[in-house]
Amino acid sequence: MTEENDFDVIVVGAGISGIGSAYRLQKECPDRSFVLLEGRPNLGGTWDLFRYPGVRSDSDMHTLGFSFKPWKAAKSIADGPAILEYLEETVDEFGIREKIKFNHQVSTAEWSNEKDRWTLRVSNKETGEAFVYTCNFLLMCSGYYSYKSGYTPDFEGVEAYSGKIVHPQEWPEDINYEAKKVVVIGSGATAVTLVPAMAESAEHVVMLQRSPTYVVARPDHDPFSALLRKILPEKIAYYLTRKKNIFGQNYIYKLTRKDPEKVKEKILSGVRMALDSDFDVERHFTPSYNPWDERLCLVPNGDLFKSIRKKKVSVRTETIDRFTSEGILLETGEELKADIIVTATGLNLVTLGEVEFRIDGDLVDFSETWIYKGLAYSGVPNLISTFGYINASWTLRADINSSYACRLLNHMRKSGTKRATPRLRESDIDMPQRDWIEGFTSGYMKRSMSEMPKQGDREPWLNTQDFYKDKKMLSRNTSLEDGVMEFV
Repeated sequence: MTEENDFDVIVVGAGISGIGSAYRLQKECPDRSFVLLEGRPNLGGTWDLFRYPGVRSDSDMHTLGFSFKPWKAAKSIADGPAILEYLEETVDEFGIREKIKFNHQVSTAEWSNEKDRWTLRVSNKETGEAFVYTCNFLLMCSGYYSYKSGYTPDFEGVEAYSGKIVHPQEWPEDINYEAKKVVVIGSGATAVTLVPAMAESAEHVVMLQRSPTYVVARPDHDPFSALLRKILPEKIAYYLTRKKNIFGQNYIYKLTRKDPEKVKEKILSGVRMALDSDFDVERHFTPSYNPWDERLCLVPNGDLFKSIRKKKVSVRTETIDRFTSEGILLETGEELKADIIVTATGLNLVTLGEVEFRIDGDLVDFSETWIYKGLAYSGVPNLISTFGYINASWTLRADINSSYACRLLNHMRKSGTKRATPRLRESDIDMPQRDWIEGFTSGYMKRSMSEMPKQGDREPWLNTQDFYKDKKMLSRNTSLEDGVMEFV
């Protein structure tokens, strides 16, 4: 270990969360040394990894963008390259790029109570060189899914298929789907993005789903923002649009909890208006669950519906029996022939970037911990991690977390303490155990929920998934000395 690899704070990940944390550290903790360790050769996380056709945000950029850097482009629902360009601009504008160590993959993080330090084992993925980094405080901004591979079910007969099978997370640059028959398996955010994008040049695209998802059409431009930008300074217009959109996201989500049937009918009426009268909306776009029990899918300017009306896309709601040499055999006995099959079947949810954590040599099992204010873990010192919202923009939660982290660091400096650890109070010992995220039935969540920390039935052991509640719980008006966070 060299002194140049020893820092006050290490940020793991240089995506939206990591870049936002770096900005906060520079602004609010200017006396702290820090570095960002990024396992990939480029910054951006999701927005650099995913290269499939049409890749875009499904949150508006006035809330997915940073609070400190206005989104200036006309489109509020932006494509992946535009988002990546925005992130590149951010790191250059605020002098963050020189803080990033690319190709630095963290494999283990071990805390020493004797030294009050984290020791990170890091390897350079390009050269194979090994490093040791140390710090007092660790910010995990590594996202929520495995970057190694996406999730693909075990389909029978895959080896018999003679065409090309592609997962969106591993999209090949040289794939040619022009004038080809394509089947996209899935009905989530990735599928509804891919399908109309591929349909522009493919012969025909089938969206094959086991069950429907709620799909909502929305313009990719925000007229409210456009109006404000004409009459107000850029930063004020952005701030007001952001406030409006945060309120709107929260309002709609709460309405789905309060009156799901009303929201369901509103969504479905929009789908009926967007499609031909003979299209079977009941079968193909009417889920068995309530809105926001799984994430709503956004289709900007109704592009998916337009592709269906043009007969470039068809939707099939069926169960797969097996793959064949020429395509997919459905349980109905019908065969869907395809030159290319895209398995838009989801992600593999992981805890804290698949890093192995230890405290004084003992392995940390995060499923045995309790979540503290949605960002830290019982019994684990000097660690904050970011997992964004399922029902709103990721960046909203990331921004709250980084602000809280800086406040905590400054309190530790002022109080002369080296360690901040959430501890269960005696009154918390018998808390009922609740899932880390409740009321959300998406497959990638259900598959991995048992590996996640628990939440309780009282503050601060909550993961609310509610921006306004979190903002209040982590407010500057609340004391860091809450009887739960132990400072040593």
